[in-house]
Amino acid sequence: MRSMTATEASRRFSDLLDAIERGESVVVTRGNRPIAEIRPARRRTGKDLRTALAETTPPDDRFEKDIAGAVALLTSDGTDPWADA
Repeated sequence: MRSMTATEASRRFSDLLDAIERGESVVVTRGNRPIAEIRPARRRTGKDLRTALAETTPPDDRFEKDIAGAVALLTSDGTDPWADA
């Protein structure tokens, strides 16, 4: 993992992005303290979503009713609820 100061990162931002695009991770420091780690973005896939959803509890009936109520508020008659405020 490579390191550069905040000043270097600012002045050589294009080079920094090129390095990250090549797969490098870069630690940005300020006053000899690490302040950020910049690395290539991880591409998310449908498999990632399925894995995340498999680890969650399915919504219950109340959740479905709450969503329906919220949608009903958004699709109401179109009048301004704040007109008399």
